Amino acid sequence: MKKIFLLLFFVCLNLMVSAQEKPLPQLNKNNIKQVIKALTLDEKVKLVIGMGMYIPGAPAGLLPPNDPEDDKIAPKVPGTSGRTHAINRLGIPSITLSDGPAGIHFLDLTNAKPKYATAIPIGTLLASTWDTIMTQKAGEILGREAKDYGIDIVLTPAFNIQRNPLGGRNFEYYSEDPFLSGTIAAAVTNGIQKYGIGVSVKHFAANNTETNRMKLNTIVSERALREIYLKGFEIAVKKSNPWTLMTSYNLINGTYTSESNRLITNILRKEWGFKGLVMSDWFAGQNAAISLAAGNDLQMPGRPDQAQTISNAVKNGSLAMSDLDLGVERVLNLVVKTITFNKYNYSNKPDLTTNAAVSRMVASEGMVLLKNNNALPITKSSSIALFGNASYDIIAGGTGSGDVVKKYTISLDEGLVNSGFKLQQNTKSIYEDYVKSENAKKPAPSFMDVFNPFTIKEMAVKNEMIIESATNSDVAIITIGRIAGESKDRKVADDFNLTDAEKQTLKTLSKSFHAKNKKVIVVINAGGVIEMASWSNWADAILMAWQPGMEGGNAIADILSGKVNPSGKLTATFPVSYTDVPSAENFPGKQLPLKEGEILDPVMPTYPAEIKYDDDIYVGYRYYNTKKVKTAYEFGFGLSYTQFEYNDIKLSSTDFKDKIMATITIKNSGKTAGKEVVQLYLSAPSEKLKKPSEELKGFAKTKLLQPNESQTISFTLTSEELASYDPTLSSWIAEAGKYTIKIGASSLDIKQTKEFSLKKDILMNTSKK
Repeated sequence: MKKIFLLLFFVCLNLMVSAQEKPLPQLNKNNIKQVIKALTLDEKVKLVIGMGMYIPGAPAGLLPPNDPEDDKIAPKVPGTSGRTHAINRLGIPSITLSDGPAGIHFLDLTNAKPKYATAIPIGTLLASTWDTIMTQKAGEILGREAKDYGIDIVLTPAFNIQRNPLGGRNFEYYSEDPFLSGTIAAAVTNGIQKYGIGVSVKHFAANNTETNRMKLNTIVSERALREIYLKGFEIAVKKSNPWTLMTSYNLINGTYTSESNRLITNILRKEWGFKGLVMSDWFAGQNAAISLAAGNDLQMPGRPDQAQTISNAVKNGSLAMSDLDLGVERVLNLVVKTITFNKYNYSNKPDLTTNAAVSRMVASEGMVLLKNNNALPITKSSSIALFGNASYDIIAGGTGSGDVVKKYTISLDEGLVNSGFKLQQNTKSIYEDYVKSENAKKPAPSFMDVFNPFTIKEMAVKNEMIIESATNSDVAIITIGRIAGESKDRKVADDFNLTDAEKQTLKTLSKSFHAKNKKVIVVINAGGVIEMASWSNWADAILMAWQPGMEGGNAIADILSGKVNPSGKLTATFPVSYTDVPSAENFPGKQLPLKEGEILDPVMPTYPAEIKYDDDIYVGYRYYNTKKVKTAYEFGFGLSYTQFEYNDIKLSSTDFKDKIMATITIKNSGKTAGKEVVQLYLSAPSEKLKKPSEELKGFAKTKLLQPNESQTISFTLTSEELASYDPTLSSWIAEAGKYTIKIGASSLDIKQTKEFSLKKDILMNTSKK
C-alpha cells in the first residue's frame, strides 16, 4: 500500500507541475499583451533598445561600443543602419532598418561583395516634379528593393523645411513649404509601404541645421512651429499612415525632441492620431528613460548604457512599468507587420534595370528650366563643347545617410552621346584625363567619407581651349557641380556663390561663343540653391538638374534634346544674394562653450549651441512675396518648351461653409506637347493674425497635353487650409472675411483670381497642453 500511495503521490505531483508549465506564447498579432506578460524586465528593455550599429570593416573605437553579446550575432543584412533585438523563446525576431532617402543605403568598408541599389533622384528633385504619382513611383523603387534585400524599415522620407539655402541636408528635403513637403512625403511613403515595407518619416522636428546638430537648441515661436515646422509632418501622418516616425537630434525651446512628451504624445499621437512607433535618430537625446516616458518607443541604434538607464529607472520607480510596456507593445505591433516576421523569402536580387529606367523618368520630370533664350532644345546635328568636371563625373546625390552604393552612374557626356550628340573631342579628352588622374588620388575608403567625401578641384580652363572650342563646336555646355550632406552645412563663398575660376570660365565661354553667334548652356548639378543673379546674363539657357541619381546624364540629355519637355518647378526661392535670405543673420546658430569636463564626440563633434528662428512664419516665399523682396527665381518657377493658357476659375460657391471647390481649365497653346504644374495660393484675412501675402494650398500636374489639348483641374479647400494657428487660443482659426484664391504658374505668376467669403470664425483642433 505504501508503494502504491507514493506512486500516486508522484503522479499527482507531476500532473500539478505539468499544469503549471504552460507552453510559452509565440508572438502573433492577436496575443501581443500576453507576450508582454511573459517577458522579463531585461527582455522588455532589450526590445526598446536597438542592437547597436554594425559596420563591416569599421575600425575599433569608431562608434560607441555595442553589447558584446549582440556583436556575436551576425546581422541578417550587413551594412544596414540598425536592427532590433530578438527574443527567440517568445517567437520575436530581430528586424532590420536601413537608410536612406535617395536609395537603399549600405555601408560596408570591406568592399567584399557590395550590394548595389538604385540611386534615385534626391528629395528636392522629387518634390520639383510637383507630381504625387511620379514621386510615389520613386517610393516604389525603394519599397521593392528593400523587400528584395530583406529590409523591414526604410529610414525615409526626410522632409524637414529648407529654411536656409546653406542647410547641408537640404538635398534630402523637399521644400521651403510645408504643404508641398507633407504632400510629397505622403506620396513617397505610400509608394514604399505598398510593398509591405515600413518607413520612418524624419526628422521630427525643426531639424533644419547640421552645424552642432546634436546639441542645437532651436528657439521658435509656437505659431511658426505649428504652421511651418510641424505642418508637413501632420499632412504626411494623416495622408499616408507611416509605420514609424523618427525624432530629431535638436532641442526645441530647451527640450530634446526625443524627450518631449508634448511633441510626441500630445501633438503627434493625441492631436494627429498617429498610431505607429516612434524611434530616436541615431545616438540622439540624453536620457533613454525620459525619452521612453515621453513616448519615444525605440532608442536607435542602441547602447548598453541606455539599457541600464531604463532598467534602473524602472527599479527605482522613476519610470513606470506601464510606460515601458507601452513602448514594448508598439515595438511588437511593428514587428508583426514586417516581412521578417512573416518569413518573406527575399531574393537578394532586385530588378535594378527596371528600377533605373523609372529613376531616369522621374529625374527628367523634376528638372527645372530656369532660362531659355532660344538655346534649347538642342538640334541633334549640333556638335557640343562640354565643360565642367561634373559633366564627366556627375554628382548623383548627396553625402551621409543619403548616399547609395550604385553599380554605375551615367554622366552628362555619356548621356549626350547616348542621345546621338557629337562632342568636341579635344575638350572631352582633356577633362577625362584630368578627372581620372585626380580621382586616382582618392584615399582608401573610410567611415569619415560619409561626412567628408573626397572631391576634386574644378579644372582650370585655359582661354585657348575655349577659343578653339568656339571655333569647332556649335554650342557650349558647362556643368556647375556642388555636393553637400550630413553633419556639415554649406558656405557662402565658393559654394552658394560660384568660385572665381567658375565665373571666369563661364564669362570667357560666353564672350567667345557669343562672338560667333553661338549659344552657351549652363547645367546646375547641385543639391540646393545657388546664387545666379550675378552671372545668369552670360548664359542663354540654365537647367537646374539637381542631383538626379544614377541615370542623371541620360535624364539631362532627355531634356536638352527635347525628348522630354521640362515641367519641373522650384520648391525653394532662389534669392538675388545670400544677404536677402530672411534667416541669413542667425544661421547656423550661435555656438556655446563646452561645460567643464565635457568632451567632443570624435565622429560627430558637437558643441552646445542655439539658433533663434527670428524669421518666424516668414520662411521662403512667405517672406520674399510679402515683403516684396526681389528674387532671382521665385518659388514655383519653371519654364517649358511650350505655353499654357489658364481659363477663368469657377468656384462651387462664393460663401464658404464646410468646403469650397475651385475648378480651372489649362490649355496647351503652344506647338510642343508638355505638362504644366498648376499652383493654388490663398490670401487670407489678417485682422486677428498677420498673414503672408499668399500661401500654397493646392497643386496638380497636368497629363502630357498635346498642342491645343485642355485639361480641367479641381481643388477642394476645407477649413484646415483656411486656418492659421493662434497661440493665444491654443487653436487653429479660420478668420471671417474675404479670401482670394490665386491660381498660376508660380507664386508670383498668378493667372487667375477669385474671391469667396467666410461669415464667421471657425475654431478647430484645440491643442492639448
